[in-house]
Amino acid sequence: EAPLAEPQGEGRAPRAEARRGAAAARGAPADERYNMKLRLGKGFTLEELKEAKIPAKLAPTIGIAVDHRRRNRCTESLQANVNRLKLYKSKLLIFPKK
Repeated sequence: EAPLAEPQGEGRAPRAEARRGAAAARGAPADERYNMKLRLGKGFTLEELKEAKIPAKLAPTIGIAVDHRRRNRCTESLQANVNRLKLYKSKLLIFPKK
């Protein structure tokens, strides 16, 4: 008795499914849906640092986290964060280099 052969079309479906999954894993199509997520505690935007007159390269060296992915969508949160940065900067003690 000979073994039964697999049906021809069955091998294609899992590959197509894997292709669809791979596209989603890279974040191509579904990425725009999730870009409104609030990233609390991830860091300040480059625009907030600019408003507070703190160079982006200096910020991590004085203890300020920078998140280049975040964007400012309203001026209220921008101003609130700029005020937080200015307050932090006013309390900061930077010792001079020898």
